[in-house]
Amino acid sequence: MDLKVSKNTAVVFDLDDTLYNELEYLKSAYRAIAQTLDPQKWEMLYSKMFSLYRSKHNVFEFLSECYAVETAELIDMYRNHIPDIQLFDGVLDVFKAIKQNQGKIGVITDGRSLTQRVKLERLGIYNDIDKIVISEEIGTEKPCLANFKALESALPQCSYCYIADNLKKDFIVPNVLGWTTIALVDNGKNIHYESHQCMEAKYQPDHFIIDFKQLTVV
Repeated sequence: MDLKVSKNTAVVFDLDDTLYNELEYLKSAYRAIAQTLDPQKWEMLYSKMFSLYRSKHNVFEFLSECYAVETAELIDMYRNHIPDIQLFDGVLDVFKAIKQNQGKIGVITDGRSLTQRVKLERLGIYNDIDKIVISEEIGTEKPCLANFKALESALPQCSYCYIADNLKKDFIVPNVLGWTTIALVDNGKNIHYESHQCMEAKYQPDHFIIDFKQLTVV
């Protein structure tokens, strides 16, 4: 689909499972934790951890019992590791085209400030973003109106487009505000995969795309 962008356009993105797969962040964190707890046989531990996760077991409970480490310490290791993550194909091309058309780029994401900002830095796009709205920093999570109004206040007098993945919380408010809304379809690896439960009109975006290669900035 074509996305018209000019100097009066703000294209806003969700982060997790929109610009990259959040599962890759989880795997990166698990590798870092396994390497810390069992440097000699970390691959075996990592395999066990990921298998437990996929089987919906409590991974941190297992680690706490087997390695005499507090859950709080494991959570801290998870949140503060340096992640090994990569952008989805086509994201950089879309970012470059937005900037070439003098458009603005925003991010609205739920999560912890440090964690989300490190992700953006590791993805190599931090300096391309004109405004970042993070739930921890403003005290509310999507679908709260305040998160989207904070973006509008920072980048005023624009037409807005929001590209995200989670039908449950991402599109309710921007639809009400008159933004253009675009859903990136789950590629089979999304952390949250309950879209089938949110098919009422208020949850629906204006458009769906399979990947960023389907998006042409004009």
